[in-house]
Amino acid sequence: MKAIEIRNKYLSFFERHGHKIIPSSSLIPENDPSVLFTTAGMQPLIPYLLGGKHPEGKRLTDYQKCVRTVDIEDVGDNRHLTFFEMLGNWSLGDYFKEESIQMSYDFLTKELNIPVEKISVTCFAGDEDAPRDEVSAKCWEKAGIPKERIYFFGKENNWWIAGNEGPCGPDTEMFYDTGKPACGPNCDPSCDCGKYVEIWNNVFMEFFKHPDGTYTKLEQKNVDTGLGLERMTMLLQGKETPYEIELFSPVMDRLKELTRVDNINSRRIVAEHLRSSMMIICDGGRPSNIERGYILRRLIRRMTRHLRKLEINLDEIGNLVDIYVETLKDMYPELLVNKNTIKDVLIEEKNKFVKTLENGEREFKKAVEKAKREGKNKIDGQTVFNLYETYGFPQEITVELAKEQGMEVELEQFDKLFKEHQEKSRLGSEQKFKGGLAEQNEKTIAYHTATHLLHKALKLVLGDHVAQKGSNITTERLRFDFSHPQKVTPEELKKVEDIVNEQIQRDLPVVCEEMSLEEAKKSGAIGLFENKYGEKVKVYTIGDFSKEICGGPHVEHTAQLGKFKIKKEEASSSGVRRIKAVLE
Repeated sequence: MKAIEIRNKYLSFFERHGHKIIPSSSLIPENDPSVLFTTAGMQPLIPYLLGGKHPEGKRLTDYQKCVRTVDIEDVGDNRHLTFFEMLGNWSLGDYFKEESIQMSYDFLTKELNIPVEKISVTCFAGDEDAPRDEVSAKCWEKAGIPKERIYFFGKENNWWIAGNEGPCGPDTEMFYDTGKPACGPNCDPSCDCGKYVEIWNNVFMEFFKHPDGTYTKLEQKNVDTGLGLERMTMLLQGKETPYEIELFSPVMDRLKELTRVDNINSRRIVAEHLRSSMMIICDGGRPSNIERGYILRRLIRRMTRHLRKLEINLDEIGNLVDIYVETLKDMYPELLVNKNTIKDVLIEEKNKFVKTLENGEREFKKAVEKAKREGKNKIDGQTVFNLYETYGFPQEITVELAKEQGMEVELEQFDKLFKEHQEKSRLGSEQKFKGGLAEQNEKTIAYHTATHLLHKALKLVLGDHVAQKGSNITTERLRFDFSHPQKVTPEELKKVEDIVNEQIQRDLPVVCEEMSLEEAKKSGAIGLFENKYGEKVKVYTIGDFSKEICGGPHVEHTAQLGKFKIKKEEASSSGVRRIKAVLE
């Protein structure tokens, strides 16, 4: 059964069971500054898991494009992927364990025709936070799974939460028995021996984990499920790795034809990183030296290095893109629309990296020869840093090359030197941009000042618990993220807007003073991101209204701001709201 058939069966099955099909969200999160990419199907739905009403109702299903970056170094083995597709179905305060488990059982056994004897399941064993999940176990037994293939494990295996806080709960997981021999008498689904492969996870979200580690009950009981499409396709086709299924095989085969020095790991890295990069670029990602842009750059550069390792002409990248577009266009039609952009971004980044690679690899070889002459089996951190600073050679590639040579890398020394380098860069940036506003002009300075007024107004209207969680300023608008547990009402937003405009009309002076951090605290200044400041800080006081530690710059009088208008208030992430506003 092909991947697209499995996807269509899944969506049709849950649609027949009253679920509305919703579109996949972008890989670039629109409302969650806490993550670089969309990592799970539930991520865009957090506001609704917390009690908000979804416009499509209480039963939803979709396929979600996902990127997870923690396993980049492991890509090349027989199972790790950076980009993957997650099939999911949700109950937002509607059905719970019994119906969820019955539907999962029916889909696996009746739609995918997986023999019952191939399926084992796990449930939560219970602890001081939540009881043993006997309900799920009984539901599985009632559905058709025998008791001896129902296992209980603790939080490490059967509890799901995205991050350290937020909606969470016990889960029940389904495993496919590959038929491989057991690794021993105690072999069970918790083993990594390869006999059991997890295929589906149903999370029963009825708790909220707070930053202090305590749990409270959510307003509603939710079901959040996730089924990895590539993994399921691999198992149903009887393949050993996802790289053998039709989503990868055309590119894998072409790489084998092109290579002069065949290396299966390098072919997998090229195939996986190219597909992942294409999907990220398609959703608006672009290479850069920070955050998600750096992840994309890292994927493209790692792919490029392994193409060279395979001795494949780098001009083949465009042709490989064509093969992927043809292979995946039915599943992701957006690839066809964005094909030329994808090629342009990949080729431009490849060209930038080729010179870096040539220079860096040459210097790396010298470092290896020097270490061997001295009888050492380790590349020192100073060398790793010099490769980075002088040649733009990424630290992770130095580590990878060293590993191939059977050598280690002194990372502690590199980390120390890198932190010192970052600090110097930060200080230089503050001098250059007078507080870090790279796009510094009258508009952005005005918006920067307006965030101070907005912050104080939110505290006055909503309470002292409000704290800034992030901001983003352009010449067109300001975006302000702040801690608050529920949606801000229209009445509250109107009060906030009125308070800000009142301070603007008062034409308050904006005064900057330098003082020690301790003096700033004693003066009542609000400290934002204090860890980025040294012993001396700038404190901006806006009349008798606001006082904050800030790098600046700001306007001299509030009347320069014009009229403040809130355009949108929405959820940003768990416990964080977002306001978008303009100055007219």
